[in-house]
Amino acid sequence: MFNKLEQVKHLPISFGEIARYVIVPGDPNRVPIISELLDDVQHQGKNREFNAARGKYKGIDVSIVSTGIGCPSTAIAVEELTHIGAEVFIRIGTSGSVDGSAKKGDIFIATAAVRDDGTSKQYIPIEFPALADTEVVESLIKASAALKVPTKVGVCQSKDSFFGEVEPERMPVAEYLDTKWKAWQKGSVGASEMEAATLFTLSSIFGVQSGGIFAVETSDKETIHKITKIVLESIYYMEKGGDNV
Repeated sequence: MFNKLEQVKHLPISFGEIARYVIVPGDPNRVPIISELLDDVQHQGKNREFNAARGKYKGIDVSIVSTGIGCPSTAIAVEELTHIGAEVFIRIGTSGSVDGSAKKGDIFIATAAVRDDGTSKQYIPIEFPALADTEVVESLIKASAALKVPTKVGVCQSKDSFFGEVEPERMPVAEYLDTKWKAWQKGSVGASEMEAATLFTLSSIFGVQSGGIFAVETSDKETIHKITKIVLESIYYMEKGGDNV
């Protein structure tokens, strides 16, 4: 189920310029930070929030394409990247904590996402679950263990309003937001971010794979490198069949 574009309308890349594996940060400024861990890096261009680069990790082609903040621009990126040949998406980003199980500085691997966004509802009814791909999740867990990086694993929530989370009392719907937040806490939702629900939902619809790994309330370069190493090793694990991490 692909769109009918003859060429992409938003990304700075097109057919023949994307790898099978794509790391998708939200922040375009994280693309050069992530690319520092790749060999033979090519910076392919930037358009709006979409910044693209490509390189190699242990001989495997890997692309990095930023999605910008939120699910609407993430949907555009996934639509166009899938259209030009991407097959495996791994989101790298930051998150907040919801139920308190993930603390500041923790690394969180998402198994699924609460679809508290508006974008994914434009594709499929809300009853459809936003699930990360099992192989991607397992490879992230195994890679983090091999690198001796402790992680939390669980469900995240994807929202549309950053300030609706951090300053809900300012909003006319403050009571509604508070009620929902308490529900996510009682449901053991571990982390909150703004892209995974649409990424996971669209990946299921389009028949591609996706997962996500987040630094909780931390965004320094060292931490981004730490989760990037996990992602790259997980890609190596998937490419080589699981025996070489």
